[in-house]
Parts: sequence; structure tokens; C-alpha cells
Amino acid sequence: MASGRGPAEVRGDERRYPPADMAGELTAVVMAAGKGTRMRSSLPKVLHPVCGRPMVEWVVAAARAAGADRVICVTRPGDGVAEGLPDGVEVVEQVEGEGTGSAVLAARDAVGSGARVAVLSGDQPLISAELLGELLELHAAGGAAATMLTTDGLDPAGYGRIVRLPDGAVERIAETKDPAGVAPEVLALREINLGTYAFDGDALFAALDAVGARSGERQLTDVVALLRERGLPVAAHLTGDVDSAVGVNSRADLMEAERRAQRRILERHALAGVSFLAPDSTRVEADVEIGGDTVVGPGVTLRGATRIGAGCEIGPQTTITDCELGDGVVCVHSFLAGARVEAGAAVGPFAYLRPDAHLGEGAKVGTFVEVKNSEIGAGAKVPHLSYIGDADVGEGANIAAGNITANYDGRRKHRTTIGRGARTGVNTSFVAPVVVGDGAYIGAGSVIFKDVPPGALGISRPQQKNIDGYTERIDKERG
Repeated sequence: MASGRGPAEVRGDERRYPPADMAGELTAVVMAAGKGTRMRSSLPKVLHPVCGRPMVEWVVAAARAAGADRVICVTRPGDGVAEGLPDGVEVVEQVEGEGTGSAVLAARDAVGSGARVAVLSGDQPLISAELLGELLELHAAGGAAATMLTTDGLDPAGYGRIVRLPDGAVERIAETKDPAGVAPEVLALREINLGTYAFDGDALFAALDAVGARSGERQLTDVVALLRERGLPVAAHLTGDVDSAVGVNSRADLMEAERRAQRRILERHALAGVSFLAPDSTRVEADVEIGGDTVVGPGVTLRGATRIGAGCEIGPQTTITDCELGDGVVCVHSFLAGARVEAGAAVGPFAYLRPDAHLGEGAKVGTFVEVKNSEIGAGAKVPHLSYIGDADVGEGANIAAGNITANYDGRRKHRTTIGRGARTGVNTSFVAPVVVGDGAYIGAGSVIFKDVPPGALGISRPQQKNIDGYTERIDKERG
């Protein structure tokens, strides 16, 4: 199937940002442990979807696109996170200790020695590959033992403040969740820690060994001051990308992450040549592909692994899940799931394409038509008010209004075959298994339960009988 998609139209950001000559293997450690009790859900927090993709998968994808050779996720035993991770992700379990420092320390044996380490949070799905790549480049260029991501574009209340020395170098991170006892000059600082880091792995784990617990938790932020005390340089990458700070701890946070991620997705498609007539009423999930010059109308939802070609008209009020649409398809006011629609075909309004429905090039499925597990040949038409299930409709055939394939005998499904160029009459039922030959005609109101030869007329209806004077007789009986 031709899709018409260009090189800019990719499901994710596939560019690898750091220069290829950076020294040392890059390992991303993603902190993904915990059910997330504030989510009020049996699903682990980091597996909740954002625009159709589990939030931890967004983080993994960003790490890989930014050049990570390995991705390690830190989970808790039995928390269910490991079962929902993407292929190729390594899993280590945090079996002791609390806090972010303990989580990262759990990955020490898996990381090994001599590696560069990026530390990310599995509940911050909006970290981008570009931003993470910038952080890693700065880390490599500056020769720092640790480089953290910071911003001064948010309300700093509750965040760790970046305390700098007079020369601008980072001294430490001051926690301010409880502002009581925090110096006023620290509370006045605007630059905050966003919880994403690049480390020299050996320096990181050596410092974590020496970090003590505060309130029963070993905190990763305490590593920064300890590295400074040991004479090792610490750097910060200040960014205006505040989306990267969006963490998800509740369903309300999830809505905000969804809103921001959705805008990013629509902007990416728009820059690749897709028009959205009502973006605020449109939902496009992360793995959807759309070709240039396609117009997406109001109330459209595109889900899963849907691929849409170039020059299509989608919507209004259309939902498409895990489907393939070729170039120039028109689909309005319809619901499609697991279907394939070839170039130039038309769907709707008010059509329902179920799994394994396949419309050939230039075919039409129209108003109040349901198609399931069927082949509709090129140029064939099923214009209105019909159910076509487990059928093969030949090229150029025309299925009249009110046709039904009776595909189920109570035990098994059977197929109906309607040949090329065949013409069926209105209100016709095909009792499968049955074959209508090429070029055949079917009389209106027929029940076809025997094969119809090519070029023949198949007709099956009771003889009409008219009873004269019936109305007069009924009127007298009522009288």
C-alpha cells in the first residue's frame, strides 16, 4: 500500500543527538519503581499511557534516541512494571533502601565500571531526546563528574534550588519541600533541579556509597555536594523547556502530561504537512503516522499503529485504530478498527470497518454499512445499509441497499463470494456458503442460498398475492 509519507514523518524522534566520538558506553538508568498510590489504580504508575504509549516508554525512547547504548529500569519486586517494559530494556530490582539514591545504587552491578550514566525518572514522560542530548553534550564537553538539568522558568516552590558559587559553578542542591529553616537567600533562588542527570558512573556510585540517609531515604541530590567536596566538577544545563519537569503522580498530573504531549504530536505532524482543522478536538496517539497534505477534521481520534497516507480527508467525527489507509482516502463520520483501506477509497458517513476488513483501490463503503473480515474489491461499492461479513466482493461489484451475508450457522462461520461486476438487488440475504458468479444479477428481496452462475439472474422470492376488497372487509370488522 502506498503511503506517501516522507522522511520527516516518523513515529518518534529517531535522530541520535550526541556526537559519535563521546568516550565510554552510555547507560540510561530509569527509576521506574512503585505503584503510585495517588493514581488510585491497580496499574503501576509508570505504565499509565500518555497518548497511547506507557509513560516509561516515552522516557526509554528519549534515552535511546539521545544515544543510550543500554537502558536499565529499576523496579521493585512484584510491582508489575517489568512486564510492561519495551523490548531490550534491562531490569534490576531495588530490594533494599528507600529514596532516589538507593534506586540508582541498585543498578550499580548492571552498569559496571567505566560507563557514562544518564539518570532519568520513569514518571517524567515529556523529557525530549533533543534536551537529553544537549545535556549529554554539555556533560562530555565540560568534563564534569555530574551534570544536571535545571530551569528558572517555573514556580520554584517545593523544588530543589540550585546553589551556585560566586564564579557560577554549582555548589549543591538545596531541598525546599519544607521551607521551614531554609535560608531566605536560598528560597529567593529561581533555578531548580529537574531530576535528570548525566554522571561519570564510577564517581556516581562511589559517592552514593558515602551518602547517608535523610529521614530514612538515600537521596541522589546529596551526591552533588559530595562530588564538589571531593574536588570533582559539577555542571548544570539551564533550559527553558519546562515540559521536562512535568512529573506524574496523580490522574490530574496525567491529564496535564497528556495535554502537553498531544500538542507536541500535533505540531510534529503539522510541520510535516498535515492540517488539523480543530486541533483542540483531535486526538492523535504517539505511534500514528500521517502523510503530507492530509486534512484531519474536528472530533477525530487516531489510535495505536494507525498509518494514513498522503492527501487523505479524515473526519469529522471519525475514530481509527490500528488501521492502514492509502493515499487519497476519504473517511468521514466513521469507526475503523484493524482495517486496511487502499488508495482512493471512500468510507462513510457512519460506516463501521471491523478487523480484517480490506477495501481495494477506489472502493466505497457508505452510510450505515458494517464490514468484517471481508475483501471489497477495487472499485466495488457497498453504498448503504448493509452488513458484509466473511465475504469476498469482486472488483467493480455493486451491493445494493439492505444486503446481508448470513455467515454463521450456529456453529461455524462461512464465506460468501460475490463475483466481479456482479449487481445485487435491495434487501437481499446471502446464506453462506454461497457463490455468486462474475457479472451475475440478483433480484431485489431475494434470499440466495444456492450458487448463482456467472452472468445469470438469481432471484428467490415468494409469489405475490393480492386480495381484493381487503380494506373494506377490515373496516367492517372494526366497525
